[in-house]
Amino acid sequence: MTERTEPSNESANATRRDFMKTSAVLSTAAIAANLGIARSAHAAGSDEIKIGLVGCGGRGTGAAGQALSTEGKVKIVAMADAFGDRLDGAAKQLNKFGDKFGVDAGSRYVGFDAYKQLIDRDDIGLVVLATPPGFRPIHFEYAVSKGKHVFMEKPVATDADGVRKVLAAAKIADEKKLKVGVGLQRHHQKNYIETIDKIREGYIGKVIALRAYWNNGGVWVRPRQEGQTEMEYQMRNWYYFNWLCGDHITEQHIHNLDVANWVMNSHPVSAHGMGGREVRTGKEYGEIFDHHAVEYTYADGTKLFSQCRHIAGCRNDVSEWVHGEKGAGNLSGALQLYTGNKEDVFRAKGGKDAYQVEHDDLFAAVRNDKPYNEAYYGATSTMTSILGRMATYSGKEIKWDDAMKAASIMPKKYTFDAEPPVLPNKDGFYPVPVPGKTNVI
Repeated sequence: MTERTEPSNESANATRRDFMKTSAVLSTAAIAANLGIARSAHAAGSDEIKIGLVGCGGRGTGAAGQALSTEGKVKIVAMADAFGDRLDGAAKQLNKFGDKFGVDAGSRYVGFDAYKQLIDRDDIGLVVLATPPGFRPIHFEYAVSKGKHVFMEKPVATDADGVRKVLAAAKIADEKKLKVGVGLQRHHQKNYIETIDKIREGYIGKVIALRAYWNNGGVWVRPRQEGQTEMEYQMRNWYYFNWLCGDHITEQHIHNLDVANWVMNSHPVSAHGMGGREVRTGKEYGEIFDHHAVEYTYADGTKLFSQCRHIAGCRNDVSEWVHGEKGAGNLSGALQLYTGNKEDVFRAKGGKDAYQVEHDDLFAAVRNDKPYNEAYYGATSTMTSILGRMATYSGKEIKWDDAMKAASIMPKKYTFDAEPPVLPNKDGFYPVPVPGKTNVI
């Protein structure tokens, strides 16, 4: 993953315009070649979908396993990661899939440029993108440019510039008839689908407020090792640096914010809130906050009250709630009307594991050539979380339209000896945002 050399969105748009001018005289085969449509999804005329995995951590390994558990012939044929040990660990776990795992030594790519080596292969029809999310826009753009179907984990970016890139690439994916899945699995979870359908039928009347929570004790920390460059340390401990993770409001709380946007069929137009570092203040926690509380406002005035916290020993809660004119309830389970009658309740039914269903649905769309592109709501929900982070970091009310114009927070260069965007002081501590002082736009 060295400095990017792929064409900009503007040049890609110009290329497509030039192509359309001459398409009338091109053969069908030439059109497909020019657009980069994923004809290799079914290699050599077979119905086997060959998969490449980019990002071999725990979530990437899990997503690859779910892809290999879909119906029909599938095979993982290549893997890529910045770190060889991560790739080797994933390969050992995926080897249990037997003949579905076919990644030989020559098909294992390591380093910043590894994603290009994998995506450039003609035999791969679908790529799973599961690196730290800061790299997602770069990888998604490149995969689309090469005509690959994509499953990408959430969030799909860590800054507004990345969101803009994903939205632009999503449009190109539509033009190429590529299928794109995003790891916001609640959209494939039966109880959520049934509950939100019931709300849209008017069961609780007009929605007047929503609440969303991701409060728990936090996640892993990976200590600095002797001999690591600053870039390697941050990539190993990626959860605690915004260019890689986006803060936990983006990396985890996105799930809850996404459900709220799904209910509203829209995104907020503004946000304000508060947050900080109360407990997780050590240098190993990089630059991120350990708590955020945000009030979002949608265009019709509906409010979303949002909390996320990474502090051990506190009340845990991961859930989403809705309040309507006629009733209220948990979006994953039940809606109760305000009548006082215990019989006036809707209870959603459970279903298959949503982590598996999201892959089942994507692969079915590939096999049946059905329109399928989750990148749009993936990008919108990602930006909703970034909007909240900008509000808590700054202490100001932030408008959606202003937030969408914000500049990139990504590195200028991608090598292990390059400087990341944020650096520690002489004592090893990183600069932390200060509400009221930090500028985010």
